[in-house]
Amino acid sequence: MIKLTFVQADGSRIEAEASPGTSLMQAAVNAGVDAIAAECGGACACGTCHCVLPQEWFERVAAPEADEVDMLEFVIDPQPTSRLSCQVVVTKEMQGMEVNVPDTQV
Repeated sequence: MIKLTFVQADGSRIEAEASPGTSLMQAAVNAGVDAIAAECGGACACGTCHCVLPQEWFERVAAPEADEVDMLEFVIDPQPTSRLSCQVVVTKEMQGMEVNVPDTQV
């Protein structure tokens, strides 16, 4: 299992574990990260699983595809390292990754 930490807007941290091949979104939902609404269930169709990766992790994950880039235009307060957590697949190299969760998704 890969250990991840979701850092919420208020600074609180939620520890999670995920199997490689799982999306960050599913890891967040499984860990009870309420700020990851995931309303479309991972279809890259709503933007309610928006997260912000620290620069060093953003550079280490696969680049977003065109449909994710398009959807990120509609999230609240997108950042240069914003991602849709449904589109980031957990790998063993992500051990210890921290994921920042926005204050709101809507």
